[in-house]
Amino acid sequence: MKVLIYSTKPFEIPLLELANNGVHDLHFTEKRLTSDTAMLALNYNAISIFSADDASNIVLEKLRDFGVKYITLRSAGHDNINLKTAGSLGFKVANSPNYSPNAIAEHAIALLLSFNRKIALAQNQTLNNNFLLDNLIGFDLIRKTVGVMGTGKIGSVLVKILHGFGCTILANDISSNEQLVRGYGVVYSSKEQLSKEAEIIFICLPLNQITHHMFDEEYLSKFRKKPIIVNVARGAIVKTNEILKALDTGIISGYITDVYEREHGVFFYNRSSDIPNDPTLHHLIRHPKTLVTPHQAFATNEALQNIASATFDNLNAWENDKHSVNKLV
Repeated sequence: MKVLIYSTKPFEIPLLELANNGVHDLHFTEKRLTSDTAMLALNYNAISIFSADDASNIVLEKLRDFGVKYITLRSAGHDNINLKTAGSLGFKVANSPNYSPNAIAEHAIALLLSFNRKIALAQNQTLNNNFLLDNLIGFDLIRKTVGVMGTGKIGSVLVKILHGFGCTILANDISSNEQLVRGYGVVYSSKEQLSKEAEIIFICLPLNQITHHMFDEEYLSKFRKKPIIVNVARGAIVKTNEILKALDTGIISGYITDVYEREHGVFFYNRSSDIPNDPTLHHLIRHPKTLVTPHQAFATNEALQNIASATFDNLNAWENDKHSVNKLV
């Protein structure tokens, strides 16, 4: 089938072409899927989209009118597509759910360690021949109480890593994972209990109506131990302005994130000569108590290969009039 791949990054193309193995007619565009760029999909059977693409109602209606029948997501999260509308319009939709939870969990730990042990600051100082330690004091992770919000695939890997550091692990989710309880001493707690006891909180939740802006002024005000928050999920799970206020007032000790609630059109692009007009983002990336990476947690060789494979598993299934094992609709 004829496939248009939106939001293509140069590093993806060789992997996607290899996984395709010449089966489908591939076309690539670096442009995001939006209402304005939906017309690029005219006369394509299928499209592939990434987490930054917009597959909301009006976009889906345009895609249907342009002849698109299949949508495969190069991501596990699917908050950027209205699945109910997609189903009603007759689309078949699938994602890439298992590409590498290890990549995300390992990046979360790397972020925490980098922030705690002042790695970026240390490098900048040594580059300037400053070898003082006064600004580089961190803390041991052993015996720290760590909250993991969301114990799906990513959260489960994170729990296992944290257990290796000797942390006391609290978790919050809609259901408990008994394997984590038995094997790693995880204690499932309410959001409120976690806010009172955790010294570090990892966000590993999907973005939905329940989790949207979960970390708001009301919830942040419940924190008792000035925790560091690490977000490797979705930016809109937190209210960024409230996070910044909590940093300034000492309610939390740090905010470390790989995501931002208004990252679309910014993350994944070089904006050094076209600086985004976003005061909140400007404040976030320059705050002395933050560490921000540009949604790179998924970016390992293994994960990218798995995403490419899942993308064409989906397309090949549809080509052969079968259901994809990754189907969402």
